[in-house]
Amino acid sequence: MRAIAAAALAIAAAGAPIAASAQETQTRDVQIVRHGPLGVEGTVLSISAEGKSTGRPDMATVNLGVQTEGATAQAALQANSQRMNALVAALRRAGVAERDIQTANISVNPQYVYQENQPPRLNGYQASNTVTAKVRNLDRVGQTLDAAVNAGGNTINGVSFSYQNPDAQLDAARTDAIEEARRRAALYARAAGLTVGRIISISESGGFSPPIPMPMMARMSADVSPAPPPPVAPGEIDTVVNVSVIFELR
Repeated sequence: MRAIAAAALAIAAAGAPIAASAQETQTRDVQIVRHGPLGVEGTVLSISAEGKSTGRPDMATVNLGVQTEGATAQAALQANSQRMNALVAALRRAGVAERDIQTANISVNPQYVYQENQPPRLNGYQASNTVTAKVRNLDRVGQTLDAAVNAGGNTINGVSFSYQNPDAQLDAARTDAIEEARRRAALYARAAGLTVGRIISISESGGFSPPIPMPMMARMSADVSPAPPPPVAPGEIDTVVNVSVIFELR
């Protein structure tokens, strides 16, 4: 399926001088202008079109880490660092390259107990450390998450899917957008009793491949019996590009 943006038909009086001031008559979908853009005299057609390509992602980015508690901030952070080192080592053993592991957040926060009609009472500290890890083999995403949890990870904030090289999908979406613009230009030209001439200008906006998020919860390491790795379904990603094309009509 193809989402289509609105198109505007701009008709310029043939032979009108470029320096003439613009006089516009606005209707719902037709705009009559007494000069054309970019030094063109005559009839021009401006179309905005959307192109899309759909494909299966080939990379997953997981956000996971460790939360620990301690009587003091230092105790909480030291315990966290020990478990986090074990988690990162497990990620590397699972096949995640060092360049694909990046710290996302480190925090230490006081924990308070609140009781009615009583001031808050300090009840220790909580340390949190999370990393993002790029898994370039989607068949190993579940095993990677399982290895991290078995190594002491107790926080999995989610998984997102993307392309290692998005250029191919972007180019396919660009081609689709231009084809759609040409198709609609031919339709408008036939309706107006004209033919499509050269393309005067092309501009692009909005090219993106949004990552697909998958919320997940960690399997706690306190499980008595080992469980199979969590199932992971990458699905498909839509890459969208919007273009504005001005055609000369003859």
